[in-house]
Amino acid sequence: MDLSNRTVLVVGGTSGIGRELARRFAAAGSTVAVAGRRPDALEELAAEGFGTFGIDVTDSASVASARDAVLARYPGLDTVVTMSGVMLLEDLRDPAHFEAARTTIDTNLLGTIRVVDAFTPHLVRRGDGTFVTVTSGIAFLPFPPMPSYAASKAAVHAYSEALRAQLDGTGVDVVELVPPAVATAGQEKVNPHALPLDDFATEVMHLLSADPTPHEILVAGVRMHRWAERDGTYAGLVAQRSKALAMLPGRGPSEG
Repeated sequence: MDLSNRTVLVVGGTSGIGRELARRFAAAGSTVAVAGRRPDALEELAAEGFGTFGIDVTDSASVASARDAVLARYPGLDTVVTMSGVMLLEDLRDPAHFEAARTTIDTNLLGTIRVVDAFTPHLVRRGDGTFVTVTSGIAFLPFPPMPSYAASKAAVHAYSEALRAQLDGTGVDVVELVPPAVATAGQEKVNPHALPLDDFATEVMHLLSADPTPHEILVAGVRMHRWAERDGTYAGLVAQRSKALAMLPGRGPSEG
């Protein structure tokens, strides 16, 4: 993928990985717009020179309105990155977890589908373009304290595979970005092994610039997750990660 002359929309790009990738695309020479829910963050990004748009991916009307505004300003849009996501802890022994599950699925999975649906006709009419969907290493190696997050990201992976197959021959590519734990929003305090954001973004941009661009963007730090079943390490790693259940309220280390 030539990163120097694209018109990119990063949905969910007001913080963390999304914001850093928006900056990296811009630094490479692309025109970049960012959509998100936080007016303060959008204002800061507008001051940096980005086009900014309000969007709530859980609201179909908001997605449609944002699409219309984006395409009116950027009719040459050729790359849509779907970054919106939430990570919520859930104790599956407590039925009250269902609201967290609902929020997670509505944002991570249905939000991705809403955004893809909104921009598919435009990219297909162009006969050229790229969707970048975002999953997680947790899609392939679950983190038990966040069951719906893992399920939603596994679903986005499967959906991305089907989307790529259905768009074959249209000129529209589907690239799946699979982050490991990345040091954003305080994650470096929770997980000392989280990959520094700068290092992650540098590796991602290098992989995206390959010709042809891989269907899955796998930085070195996520490959142990992606290939755990193939490598025979899956059961052991899930058991190890299950120790983190102790972080749930009311769960002691002996109950992990």
